[in-house]
Amino acid sequence: MELEGKVALITGGARGIGKAIAECFARKGADLIIADISFDSASETAKGLTASGIRAAALKLDVSKSDEVATAFGEIMKQFGRLDILVNNAGITRDGLLLRMKEEDWDAVISINLKGVFLCSKEAVRVMVKQKHGRIINIASVVAFMGNPGQANYSASKAGIIGLTKTTAREYASRGITVNAVAPGFIATAMTDALAENVRQEMLKSIPAGAFGSADDVANAVAFFASPGSGYVTGQVIHVNGGMYM
Repeated sequence: MELEGKVALITGGARGIGKAIAECFARKGADLIIADISFDSASETAKGLTASGIRAAALKLDVSKSDEVATAFGEIMKQFGRLDILVNNAGITRDGLLLRMKEEDWDAVISINLKGVFLCSKEAVRVMVKQKHGRIINIASVVAFMGNPGQANYSASKAGIIGLTKTTAREYASRGITVNAVAPGFIATAMTDALAENVRQEMLKSIPAGAFGSADDVANAVAFFASPGSGYVTGQVIHVNGGMYM
């Protein structure tokens, strides 16, 4: 129960990797705010988490909208009185080769994936500076380091997260706030399950471990950055990719 007494906000926390992080934190005793574009999904996830004896609340949140982010953080402080951990997990894809990529698809991915991290981190830092303590963990991607055909917008957004992580870490280390990132590789999700078997096999060939990762693999790395044991670690990236990128 190393996170007992801590309050954590997870964006995009209703499903997939975000939900796995929430479940991991709940097992460690943290109270949780599940923020998601779908309030119904967030509510369902939050309700399931309370079975472990922790407090869990749901928030409808579009992380790309500054007014919604400010309102959400005000509500968090009203309900919980503090915020110890922020996990910037919300993200989308709008894939397409560069010459065919629509400007609106570029803008949408950058707004959610990168601007959303900026807006949420800014509000979190306001709170954490007053507390003289905080943990911010950003979910990046292996494609930030390797690139990936058809994902110019997504790769750029995730590479931007790395730069934002390191700069924010430098700015607020002296205030007791650590800022780190986790970069997942190919993780088993509903999307990878739906791929044709030949496509899956080609993807697996690029992974020395010979298997897709799980959402729990990512959650465990995030939990380390959230834990008391990571207090002297900031501005760093943990790669969770089975050796795909070294």
